[in-house]
Amino acid sequence: MARPVDESETLRRFFSADGRLHTMPTKHVKRRFVLDHVAQRFEPGRKYAEREVDAVLKEVHEDHAALRRYLVDDGFLTREAGIYWRSGGTVET
Repeated sequence: MARPVDESETLRRFFSADGRLHTMPTKHVKRRFVLDHVAQRFEPGRKYAEREVDAVLKEVHEDHAALRRYLVDDGFLTREAGIYWRSGGTVET
């Protein structure tokens, strides 16, 4: 069984002080945690054009296209006809 992710340690390890992602985790559990953290930048229920998604992701990582692909592949964002929306991740209540 996988160990639970130490959230603050994981954020410190993969994000710089300015909030930019400098390394993508190779372990799936940590990568999903990091992607969930990035997905929090997208408002649930809102639709985004690809250029809007890219603008948000450029603030997080220089390879915004790879980050966007990770978010879609892991189910945090859904894409249809060039429109994206948040479809996964935790939601603050």
